[in-house]
Amino acid sequence: MELSGKVALITGATSGIGRASAFRLASKGASIGVLGHSRNDVDDTVTALIAAGGKALGLMADVADEAAMKTALDRLTAHFGRLDIVLANAGINGVWAPIDDLKPAEWDRTIAVNLRGTYLTLHYAVPHMKKQGAGSIVIVSSINGTRTFTNAGATAYSATKAAQIAVVQQLALELAKHRIRVNAVCPGGVVTHISESTVKRNQQEAAVPIVWPEGSVPLNNGQPGSAEDIAETILFLASERARHITGTSIFIDGGQGLLT
Repeated sequence: MELSGKVALITGATSGIGRASAFRLASKGASIGVLGHSRNDVDDTVTALIAAGGKALGLMADVADEAAMKTALDRLTAHFGRLDIVLANAGINGVWAPIDDLKPAEWDRTIAVNLRGTYLTLHYAVPHMKKQGAGSIVIVSSINGTRTFTNAGATAYSATKAAQIAVVQQLALELAKHRIRVNAVCPGGVVTHISESTVKRNQQEAAVPIVWPEGSVPLNNGQPGSAEDIAETILFLASERARHITGTSIFIDGGQGLLT
């Protein structure tokens, strides 16, 4: 129970990588702040975590909403008394379309959730972590925008994922004196539901023909990874086993990003 007594905030905690990470961290003793924007999904995740023997508190917020995020962090720390681990996972693919077709409002929404959401999460979390004199922040970025650029029209999404890596590196130095570590995981293809909410429009206009080797994920015979694969690395980064690692991006893609 290496995380016994620790408190973790997980944004986007009700599905995919966030949910898998919530269960993995809870299994090692962490109390989990389950943050999401659907009451039913938050309640379901909290109930399942408690049924599995964990401790959890449901938090409702749009990560791009300043007041809602402040309230969520205040409620979490009032309930558990501390904050040690932050997983900034909430994000959307948004709209993938040629730059001259991508609407300003569509660009703004992707930036708001993925980048402003990351900023607000850390803005309100870091003061609580400084009080502990230590902590671990993990940001879920992507191979898109950092290692690969082959998803046609994914300009807004790729921009946010690249910017998250800059945030990691900047804050790794800024927060080092507080013994707060800041790292990123960069998943490749993972079995989640995020693609179901992706809007793809006129991608052929922005696409560049690519001839792929057989299978898009070399390590898994073309099969994508699982959310649990990402959660294992997040657990490591959240733990004292990673006590000398900060400012680092870990690619978890089975070699997918190396094809390009």
